[in-house]
Amino acid sequence: MTQSIYRTVAKAIGATSIAILAFATGAMAADYEIRLAHVTSDKEPIQQAMEQFASKVEQRTDGRVHIEIFPNGTLGSNPEVYEQVRAGAPIITVSDPGFLSDFVPDFGVLGGPYLMDDPRDFQKILASDLYGDMKGKLRSNGGMELLAMNWFFGNRNMIADKAVHSPADTSGMTVRTPENIMWVETFNAMGARPTQLAWAEVYTALSTGTVDAAEAPLPSIYGAKLYEAKKTISLTGHFKGFTGLIINADYFASLPDDIRTALSEEAESAGVYMTDLMLNSEEEWISKLEAEGVTFNRDVDLAAFREATKGVYEKFPAWTPGLYGQIRQILDN
Repeated sequence: MTQSIYRTVAKAIGATSIAILAFATGAMAADYEIRLAHVTSDKEPIQQAMEQFASKVEQRTDGRVHIEIFPNGTLGSNPEVYEQVRAGAPIITVSDPGFLSDFVPDFGVLGGPYLMDDPRDFQKILASDLYGDMKGKLRSNGGMELLAMNWFFGNRNMIADKAVHSPADTSGMTVRTPENIMWVETFNAMGARPTQLAWAEVYTALSTGTVDAAEAPLPSIYGAKLYEAKKTISLTGHFKGFTGLIINADYFASLPDDIRTALSEEAESAGVYMTDLMLNSEEEWISKLEAEGVTFNRDVDLAAFREATKGVYEKFPAWTPGLYGQIRQILDN
């Protein structure tokens, strides 16, 4: 066989291979490609919950929906991703009551200090008509669909150079907070000086002394390696952080009914999974951090912190009158 014939056969085989690949790719391509973004480490429990969510949705829709996860802020900071969602991009991202309160102020109460002792009680709120009404307002006022808000992100604790036993120890302390007025009011009530910084800036701020302390769930402290900058964690548990998944409301409404159902139900299911994961792994995270040289302070006067921060719930005139009382009634029954 001559060289020219070899070349002709090779080209034919190559063309056929490309055609087969293109056909296979097209046959396997999802009808709906959705990106799932978050700014935390891919080593944290939230990544595991997202992987389960993405896998379950893909299975349930027979591959018609493919969800690709973008951790570590690879799609941008929280505000940048929120803007993409609001602009209508096919993106799901993590949100919390603080951000949602920019559109529906009443959401803010869900992120308040010492709101409940048992994180599982949060489900009482999510099952209430009050929460359903807030979701509806978010859809109409903010243009966002809240797929779930039952993802327990963890008890938020303080990391600093010194142990924090009571509000006397936080007096005058510069504490990093996110851009969230609930955090600011809470640490003001503790006598601290809250300093708002993006999560990506926290490590440097602790290392350089720009802030004296930060606060976060243990997996986030570990994932961001904050233990390299500060070595004492006090189990203040001042917030029991719940997050959820949001998507553009118009984009969500444009999806077929069965896909909307799959996204909503699997987001809730992944939230249950993440909550169990967080509640059952706290001692494991403590051990991991102790292995990095961290000292844990469990001698925290929680009653004193509750007393110091109880007035925070009176700092939000935009809330529906009597909102905190309604929340207390739901939680206490």
